[in-house]
Amino acid sequence: MAEKNTINAHLLEIQRMSTEDGPGIRTTIFLKGCTLHCSWCHNPESISPKPQLQWLQTNCMGCQLCVAACPNNTLSYVDNQIIIDRDICEACGICVEECPTGALEIMGQAISVDEVVQEVLKDKAYFEKSNGGITVSGGEPTMQADFVAEFLKRMKENGIHTALDTCGMIPPFAYEKILPYTDLLLYDLKEIDSVKHRKFTGNPNEKIFNNLLTISEWMKIHGKPGELWIRTPIIPDATDTEENIAGIGKFIAENNLQPNRWELCAFNNLCNDKYLRLGTRWIFEKYDLLEEEKLNHLTEVAKKSCGINDKRVLWTGSAKTKETKISKRGNEPQPVNYCRITGLPEEE
Repeated sequence: MAEKNTINAHLLEIQRMSTEDGPGIRTTIFLKGCTLHCSWCHNPESISPKPQLQWLQTNCMGCQLCVAACPNNTLSYVDNQIIIDRDICEACGICVEECPTGALEIMGQAISVDEVVQEVLKDKAYFEKSNGGITVSGGEPTMQADFVAEFLKRMKENGIHTALDTCGMIPPFAYEKILPYTDLLLYDLKEIDSVKHRKFTGNPNEKIFNNLLTISEWMKIHGKPGELWIRTPIIPDATDTEENIAGIGKFIAENNLQPNRWELCAFNNLCNDKYLRLGTRWIFEKYDLLEEEKLNHLTEVAKKSCGINDKRVLWTGSAKTKETKISKRGNEPQPVNYCRITGLPEEE
């Protein structure tokens, strides 16, 4: 009998039928814990490496069984709301078990490589038909480098395309463990100005840009990863400036990075409820989608500054048109009619 692999990770969730984290239909493994704390983060539940308790108000009927069950007096019921004292909550899950409506949920769990491999292999047929695969994301997945390296290795042994989604804020040795088993690297370059980067994310950007140069050399020597996609979130009143996009483009050009794709990821405001479930507020909650005209303009700035004047540079996501309609950029539809398809440039 084969020995079980006991490397564990702090898992947030396994998301199937994803079309935004690489080519084709993918299964994305979200790990908990991040080295950055982006003010616009769309997955705030992934920032802390620890399990967290969240409350879903729409499911709550106010029975207060959870309040009575909590062994640490963490919960209280005030003005028809469950209040969680997060300084003492241990996310033990006792309140979750007592809740009859599923209004409480633990975000995050320990899971082994073997368990994730077994789960993901169920989706192999989808990968083969769509030229898809798996993507490891977060949070920052390289914080759990041993787990990610072993998992990606197992995926390659099963003939599955692999992608790593990283913010770049990590010691280089972590990448050396993972990159040999990575087909596609999704790498965030958020803000060219280091002072602004610290303001928006909690850390300066020098290590992130230097790591990308190191990885670029690694790719030339080892041939792995085979593709590089750079992604820049376009956030209103933050990263959505010509100066930022032109600065990142200049960095790409001067270092001859030649990414297979540079994606300007349009801001969306769909994550506000995630913050409320964690008992906090999102500073971007009142911002609307960006105008399509502005995204088109920033895409032209990006093309001109990096010297790649073709479909490798594009914006993706949703935007407002002048007619106040929603415009979406994305992949050509795959044979799954209930997926939201985004990612690849439209045909001209």
